[in-house]
Amino acid sequence: MTTRLQDKILGALLPERRILALEGPRAEQVDFLNALVSNDVRRATQDRPVYAALLTPQGKYLADFLIFEGAGGNLRLDAEAGQIEDLLKRLTMYRLRRPLKLRVEEDQGVAAFWGEGAKPGLADPRDPALGTRLYGALPALEAALAQAEPGDYDAHRLALGIPASGRDLISGEGYILEAGFERLHGVDFRKGCYVGQEIVARMKHKTELRKGLARVRVEGEAPEGAEIRNAEGKPAGILRSHLGGVGLADLRFDRAEGLLTTPEGAVVRLEGP
Repeated sequence: MTTRLQDKILGALLPERRILALEGPRAEQVDFLNALVSNDVRRATQDRPVYAALLTPQGKYLADFLIFEGAGGNLRLDAEAGQIEDLLKRLTMYRLRRPLKLRVEEDQGVAAFWGEGAKPGLADPRDPALGTRLYGALPALEAALAQAEPGDYDAHRLALGIPASGRDLISGEGYILEAGFERLHGVDFRKGCYVGQEIVARMKHKTELRKGLARVRVEGEAPEGAEIRNAEGKPAGILRSHLGGVGLADLRFDRAEGLLTTPEGAVVRLEGP
């Protein structure tokens, strides 16, 4: 659901997002998350969220989220709805005997605002052009966003090359550096240990990325998840989310040159990281 706040500002309710809340001593919350996720949680404040991911011990992506400070100084995770229950389960497992509570805030929602001009909420740390996020009770957010224009936010994030959780970022598949987390300010290489950190550090310093998410232009019709093949007929990747000819694809860079097509006959052209 989107609405025009001013001529150049758009706002969209994001029903695909949920809020996971932590409660307990603030220092415990920070230490707990900092030992688990890819970014430095100490930088999350009332004015500035932090973007981060939870990984497997083998360094594979599990979930990503924005971490921000909510009421009472408690930390909140803005995460994808389809990942929220598994995320809650995994964090609860890691909590052990820490004096913390974790719960999903059923009555809280997420809205995004972008465009030129002053926007409400917190600046999205992934890209300044992405805009802001506003958190609050669903009725209040829905009242502020009265006119529906489906697809506006998807088109905006795709134009900036921002991946969507559960669509471009698939739990249990791939590594965060392949997904552009360095460009998206979602990883801190100096913060110290966290789950999967050794693999991320090794990829950063010793490995040239051979595959990953890339911006593409799609000419024709093809579903998300369509296989992409090169001119020699070899598998070159998977088409991920796309709208209006702009999208993202998970590509093998050594096979992503020349004519790329899907079984449906769509042509896929590589545009950039």
